[in-house]
Amino acid sequence: MARYKTQIQWGGPNSEWHEDHDLVITLTNRADVVPENAMPATGTQVSWAGPHGNGSVTFFDNGTSFSGSAQFSGEGPVGYRGEISK
Repeated sequence: MARYKTQIQWGGPNSEWHEDHDLVITLTNRADVVPENAMPATGTQVSWAGPHGNGSVTFFDNGTSFSGSAQFSGEGPVGYRGEISK
């Protein structure tokens, strides 16, 4: 499990970033992807889709940060990034 403080960005690549809800990554049956007590390895990609939205992120810096994009229910697509919570 890994918990990240996240930010979203709308309006283009030079727009401001805005605080968003924490993202918690847990994959119980694939511990090699996201270890139980560690972060995903650099280059790990995680994507999701469901009734509340979809997204795709790639992890960097030994799993301490990620960047990608997301689209939440009723909203347009946004830039999405995060840093590990301490």
